[in-house]
Amino acid sequence: MKIHILLSLCAFLITVHARVFSLSSSPTTFSVPKSNATKILVLPLKTQEIPSAPSKLPFTHNVTLTVSLAVGTPPQNVTMVLDTGSELSWLQCNTTQTDRPAFNPTRSLTYTPVACSSPTCTIQTQDFSIPASCDDKNLCHAILSYADASSSEGNLAMDNFTIVGSKFPGTTFGCMDSGFSSNADEDSKTTGLMGMNRGSLSFISQMGFKKFSYCISGSDFSGILLFGDSNFTWLLPLNYTPMIQISTPLPYFNRVAYTVQLEGIKVTENLLQLPKSVFEPDHTGAGQTMVDSGTQFTFLLGPAYTALRNEFINQTRGILRVLEDPEFVFQGAFDLCFRVALNATGVPELPPVSLVFRGAQITVSGERLLYRVPGEVRGSDSVHCFTFGNSDLLGIEAYIIGHHHQQNIWMEFDLQNSRIGVAQVRCDVAGQRFGLHF
Repeated sequence: MKIHILLSLCAFLITVHARVFSLSSSPTTFSVPKSNATKILVLPLKTQEIPSAPSKLPFTHNVTLTVSLAVGTPPQNVTMVLDTGSELSWLQCNTTQTDRPAFNPTRSLTYTPVACSSPTCTIQTQDFSIPASCDDKNLCHAILSYADASSSEGNLAMDNFTIVGSKFPGTTFGCMDSGFSSNADEDSKTTGLMGMNRGSLSFISQMGFKKFSYCISGSDFSGILLFGDSNFTWLLPLNYTPMIQISTPLPYFNRVAYTVQLEGIKVTENLLQLPKSVFEPDHTGAGQTMVDSGTQFTFLLGPAYTALRNEFINQTRGILRVLEDPEFVFQGAFDLCFRVALNATGVPELPPVSLVFRGAQITVSGERLLYRVPGEVRGSDSVHCFTFGNSDLLGIEAYIIGHHHQQNIWMEFDLQNSRIGVAQVRCDVAGQRFGLHF
């Protein structure tokens, strides 16, 4: 299951350092089905009255972001991980495993497997990192592999997905019967994954909405996921940054990811002195910046990470004690950790870190800058690690903006205009504005 460092379906497994060209910032129009391009929550089959307001799903935030919905006829309740970093939504369909919830396709009257000769299998799976194939029953077989070494395997199928009373029939998803997980404990709480990137088989692409938004709570409160136009002007104006796309296929550029242009990093108001080329993809496409709700923390390429690490240490000298243990690297990518007294009531005041994009900025401050590592104690101190990791330590040639640094920020994905809007907001207040009460 995609839990901590799970990225998009491209693995970005090699390291390439040369940066040779700049990206165009002009937005690329996102293609949505014409029948739904100007509508909100219109069902392809009018089986019930569609509410006029956008659909919203409450989701809980811990290590993963999950949403609850129903699949099949009669409907079976499922819980799915919200993941803007991958395409194919999938459900665990192996009902013999008693240690985790599963969707039972034999109990659904509307479940339909996808044949391997279908255009869905032969054409729409082109962005998969591993090509789809035929099994011995001539059904479309898919293997999904992720950067945390987890994988999932099974057949493509179609069934009805029901979201807060609105039904979306014939939705394509993966009905998975085997795989390997890097976090079995987390898997025991969820039935599958909701792929939300820009690929043709992603959940949002199949629904045909022009926009979706989410707000991730910074505490144990529920957040909000909203399909359709949020009409966010009631609170704060959104600052938009264009999505970046390269028309020419490149081996290490994920064309269906939510890619934006990172232009700089600030600690307090000190802009790190880095050449512009550090933040630009090279001739292979390696080095893009992706917004990924399925990844917990944020990962920076080596030069940017090293500069941020040094500046953060410099500005917290006398405030934090660096953990002097070269053998300890949290999750294989976080090598800057600190000792904090176990009896401390909280972390001291820290210098904020700002990610500067073209037209927008995300500022990370306070407790979001440090993560207490469970079970790690040094004498009378707990261990807290800096929540920016080094992509190079994982062999990932990309910048990844994880959901930990999207907390209490309204994130709008405007697919029609190929841009992402951000605004600082309290998610519990936003949820109440849209009728959710926590």
